[in-house]
Amino acid sequence: MATDTARQTQIARWGTASDPATTAQAMYDMYTIDLRNDVGRIQQPVLVLGAWAAYAQYGSTKESTRAIFTQQYALQAFAVNALDYLLKPVQEARLAAALAKARAHCSAPVPAAMTPAGPAEEAPLAPLTVQDQVFVKDGERCWFVKLADIKLFEINGSYPRIHFESHQPLIPRTLQQLEARLDPKVFFRVNRQQIINLKWIAGIEPWFSNTLKLKRRGGPEVEVSRQQSVRFRELLSL
Repeated sequence: MATDTARQTQIARWGTASDPATTAQAMYDMYTIDLRNDVGRIQQPVLVLGAWAAYAQYGSTKESTRAIFTQQYALQAFAVNALDYLLKPVQEARLAAALAKARAHCSAPVPAAMTPAGPAEEAPLAPLTVQDQVFVKDGERCWFVKLADIKLFEINGSYPRIHFESHQPLIPRTLQQLEARLDPKVFFRVNRQQIINLKWIAGIEPWFSNTLKLKRRGGPEVEVSRQQSVRFRELLSL
């Protein structure tokens, strides 16, 4: 994405000197890990950069990139009551105006109508045991499933898909919500997309970059991320 020829040469040298296994793992993670559900949970300020030059041959322009930003970030920001947003290159007067707006907002008293009268959040749902049965509805079909029979929770698009028997319904939850209610001694978060029932593991194999691959009974293999491979060994080793 660099347009400076000197920088392009420097980046090429960096790429040649990079560790092949690390580069391959980074590319694999970039193509297989869906972070859309996690992005919404970020609480820290985030700088969003829009690159277009590398995609000029595909029709990308500075104007089209700015339009994408407006549609995907600016409009949504105002939907959640964002105070302002700035585009580079930032002008000093524009930055000063945004800071003044932020200071005024922080010093303003909270209206009485906005003060919560009771608890701000609903009480968390009780954790489930492996013997509990859960109600699952997908479209016009319904099931009453024992958690012990669920082999896998797997992100499919925006929602998780539950694998049990020959069924794979979708449920309107996030993996984070499911993980909070599941028994960690039975269900393990192997990566960002999957939670597996440990009782359905048929075998374990070492995988590249010190990760693990799990063989499931009656299902495809599951790859454990590097971070979770370390946790898997710590939790389940003697």
